Amino acid sequence: MTGVEWRFRAVVVAHAVSAYGTYLNLIALSLFSFEVTGTALGVGVVMAVRLLSGVTAGLAAGALTARFTRRTVMVVTDLAQTLAMVVLALRASDTPLWVLLGAVVVLGAGNTFFNVALRSAVPVMVGQDDRARANGVLVTARSVATVLGFASAAPVIALGGFGVAFAVNAASFAVSAAAVLVLRPRTDDEPCDESGEERAGAGSSPAGGKRPRLRVAGLAGALLGMIALRGLDALASASHNVALPLAAHAAEPSEPAVFMTRFWSAWAVGTLLAHQVLKRRSHGASWGERAFAVGTCAMSFCFVAAFTGLPAPVLMAAAVAAGFADGWTEIVYTSRLQAAPDRQRGRLFGLSATAEQSGFALGTMAAAAALEVLPALTVVGAFHGAAVCGALALLLFTGGRRGAGRPGQADGDTHSHSHSHADDGRPPISESRPSAGEDHPSTGDNRPPTGENHPSLGENRPPTDHNRPPTGEDHSHPPPAGEEKGEHAHGTSTGASQLPGS
Repeated sequence: MTGVEWRFRAVVVAHAVSAYGTYLNLIALSLFSFEVTGTALGVGVVMAVRLLSGVTAGLAAGALTARFTRRTVMVVTDLAQTLAMVVLALRASDTPLWVLLGAVVVLGAGNTFFNVALRSAVPVMVGQDDRARANGVLVTARSVATVLGFASAAPVIALGGFGVAFAVNAASFAVSAAAVLVLRPRTDDEPCDESGEERAGAGSSPAGGKRPRLRVAGLAGALLGMIALRGLDALASASHNVALPLAAHAAEPSEPAVFMTRFWSAWAVGTLLAHQVLKRRSHGASWGERAFAVGTCAMSFCFVAAFTGLPAPVLMAAAVAAGFADGWTEIVYTSRLQAAPDRQRGRLFGLSATAEQSGFALGTMAAAAALEVLPALTVVGAFHGAAVCGALALLLFTGGRRGAGRPGQADGDTHSHSHSHADDGRPPISESRPSAGEDHPSTGDNRPPTGENHPSLGENRPPTDHNRPPTGEDHSHPPPAGEEKGEHAHGTSTGASQLPGS
């Protein structure tokens, strides 16, 4: 990140502030919902309404970010959530149920709209080559905000009540909105025609020597597989989020909150380590679908291990490993979706938000019901087992397509990392220039025969022979081997199988 680094990092800090308020509010709102409704069922209904509004917003997020600038969406949604929390803060002592439900609808939809706009705008703000590093910064900031929000919820509510907690959350949203308004980061590319980025992003024309790819609704099958696996991952994550309080009470009945704070702090350290590792990896042919699937398997195994009754030091190590895998998958997944053309990104991240919110909602309800009759290890193992099965299916799918295509090229790449000469109709360099001593076929340009001042193959010949008379043929010198065709047309190399910006 070069000239825009300070601006992007300032936006990330402001977003971390709002994320802190959000995670603090998750606990405060759950307790407040029980106070308003008086029943556990009422709390479940309020949470379900919030998740459902997020799912619905994900379906509309792509169209909304296409109609308005992403910066506008981010500011408006932050201001709407600020207003909702101000209303709750002012009515904390006497809040009707309909006011609470209206506030959670705004919070659920606003969170989805903001995240879709932000994640799809990252390549515009920092450039395609720095998107992985930027995603790592976002993941790290969110992880720290998660731990601080959860850890400070209890003392904030104890000292100031729900009104103060809601006011803190409202102020956090206001900080985020003000930062975007003042900094005015560039969040949208200029409109492009179909002959440019859109066609380059399609990458499925058989005329170029590539095999046709499975596509649904204009999206590559591998991308849809990643989004589906992300939904399964969210479903599995719901199980350990629901089961972790039970494990905390079983491990430390006197101080379950301390247990959870330690666990999530260790998890946050793992996500930070993932960012530090990935930003130092400059190349890698496996980045993309396969790296995401492997990371999902590792994360599931680590979270399941955390419920096997490990000693405290080993448990913290498992939490760090789970955080590392969680951060890894988040950075790889987000960077892969961001490799899509700008006009597709909003739709991709909207679809992803819908899959994630739906998976988490379904997982929360199903895990809560299952934990009534089954041990935590069984429930968490079954849910994460489904995620592992989905990851293995994605590995088989991408492995089969990788084997059918050219070696080393990931399926679904927006721009191929390296082009063979067969793709563009040119013969290999070694075949396009005859060596000394061979008979040159007649081309109508009266070239001198071999041995008459004809440069040898090993010499540095100039790009163009200016002594040749024009023949009507294209004798332009082909680009050097390994140069990426299309890089100059789009300004960056955006191979999805590589994490750039390291």
